[in-house]
Amino acid sequence: QPTDVIVDKNDHSLIMCDWGNRRIIRRFCEDDNNEQIIISNIDCWGLTIDDSGNIYTSDYKKNEVRQWKKGDFYGRIVAGGNANGNGLNQLNWPTFLFVDQDYSLYISDNNNHRVMKWTKDAKQGIVVAGGHDRGNRLTQLSNPHGIFVDHLKNVFVADFGNHRIVCWPAGAKEGIVIVGGNGEGNHLNQLSFPTFIFVDKDYSVYVSDCYNNRVMKWEKDAKTGIIVAGGHGEGNNLTQLSSPRGVVVDQLGTVYVADA
Repeated sequence: QPTDVIVDKNDHSLIMCDWGNRRIIRRFCEDDNNEQIIISNIDCWGLTIDDSGNIYTSDYKKNEVRQWKKGDFYGRIVAGGNANGNGLNQLNWPTFLFVDQDYSLYISDNNNHRVMKWTKDAKQGIVVAGGHDRGNRLTQLSNPHGIFVDHLKNVFVADFGNHRIVCWPAGAKEGIVIVGGNGEGNHLNQLSFPTFIFVDKDYSVYVSDCYNNRVMKWEKDAKTGIIVAGGHGEGNNLTQLSSPRGVVVDQLGTVYVADA
């Protein structure tokens, strides 16, 4: 049951969060049989990688995020790790992650209904989206999942329980709905529990539309999306997906999906 996938640009490999087997694995695109277990015995939900090749993993049971340098056996706690809670040094079921070029770490703090930013070597984080209890107002989130941050520090959030994608401009007190927000459904202007997002250089937004078993692409300012993967019901045929989660798009436009 994979929950997240990233591309390591250094060696063109895929790194996957194999949630059901409590491990992180690496697979090389040129050789499907060459699979490596790089982290074991971890209750991981999300992962990301920085420009130096360091991997970051969220552990939803320990309420912490760890950084793993190549060859690390234990990793290093870089966020949370101070028990379950809603303090600025705490997390409550962290899920998906994003790291920017400044090595600041963004965390979907799921059960606190907020997105946190932890700068490099910080002892606590700051709230950059949500944090006003669970709800559907523009100041609120509902169990946020996937996140993406652009070079302007705008934070894009898969607002899972509100069936929408919200952009929080840097320093904003509320978000802007850019995808969905038309109630739960399977029409091309709707989402059903979005789990993950990827934003490309043209600001097209790719969304893992989990309960609709599809991946949608919404071009900038579009009112409806198009289906780029799945959308043929839940199943294991090559035309189908089953509760997709992590999604990433490479420079050639190839879409990789964690098909849970």
